[in-house]
Amino acid sequence: MVGSNQTSMVTEFLFSGFPQFEDGSFLLFIPLFIIYIFIVLGNLIVFFAVRMDIHLHTPMYNFISIFSFLEIWYTTATIPKMLSNLISKKKTISITGCLLQMYFFHSLGNSEGILLTTMAIDRYVAICNPLRYPTIMTPRLCAQLSAGSCIFGFLVLLPEIAWISTLPFCGPNQIHQIFCDFEPVLRLACTDTSMILFEDVIHAIAIIFSVLIIALSYVRIITVILRIPSAEGRQKAFSTCASHLGVFLMFYGSVSLMYLRFSATFPPILDTVIALMFAVLAPFFNPIIYSLRNKDMNIAIKKLLWGPAQWWSS
Repeated sequence: MVGSNQTSMVTEFLFSGFPQFEDGSFLLFIPLFIIYIFIVLGNLIVFFAVRMDIHLHTPMYNFISIFSFLEIWYTTATIPKMLSNLISKKKTISITGCLLQMYFFHSLGNSEGILLTTMAIDRYVAICNPLRYPTIMTPRLCAQLSAGSCIFGFLVLLPEIAWISTLPFCGPNQIHQIFCDFEPVLRLACTDTSMILFEDVIHAIAIIFSVLIIALSYVRIITVILRIPSAEGRQKAFSTCASHLGVFLMFYGSVSLMYLRFSATFPPILDTVIALMFAVLAPFFNPIIYSLRNKDMNIAIKKLLWGPAQWWSS
């Protein structure tokens, strides 16, 4: 039902999909499928490289491995449905399926954002308080921070999803986006949509708060690094943080474009591009950044791919 009878309750939503590629959907399916496979395999390689190499059993690499694990499920929440819509004439999703997609996609995204904040604090302690770092960032605290990031990320969204599940949807039912997201879904509710602005404010506060913590941490980190007398020491310290900073910029850059625009409206094609940056391209570049910008990770990945027997011997 696409809204022909306004009194009937909607049971499923219809995606607008990729209207710019309506005639060449299969051509878009192939690169998106390849990117998804790369994201899954790339992050699995990073995850197992850290877990298998005893030299990387440190808080920093533990956070990286968990982030990579979350990235797999973060993309799995949306990309398979995108792929299905590209080759299917019926581009629909049930209301329950839509709520679940929103919940898992944003819960995993929240967990990643909290984890990135934790990683910035970890680097701050390691570089600004190196002598106290082993006593502060203990394995127990590392495990608690990792678990806490995931638990909080999944719990904080439950009230919002529970509220949306109570809203009436009576048509139209077309979601003008490539996956289920808060604003496009709330605009379809047959009730007062002023809560959309409230939702935007909540998301903005959470994003800005995380960005401020990370930015302040890295400002302090860079200040300390610049005071290191030797060029070699400065380069080593910068290389340690470069991958984290790159992932941070990719993640929060795309998040900001997506959720810090409030009432601003973009052309449909720009909306689609921003959504792809947020849900696909940022996760695509993360394993590349971690493998190319980090020497220890590079070595561990080579051991994993070409020399399993070297995991414990070197």
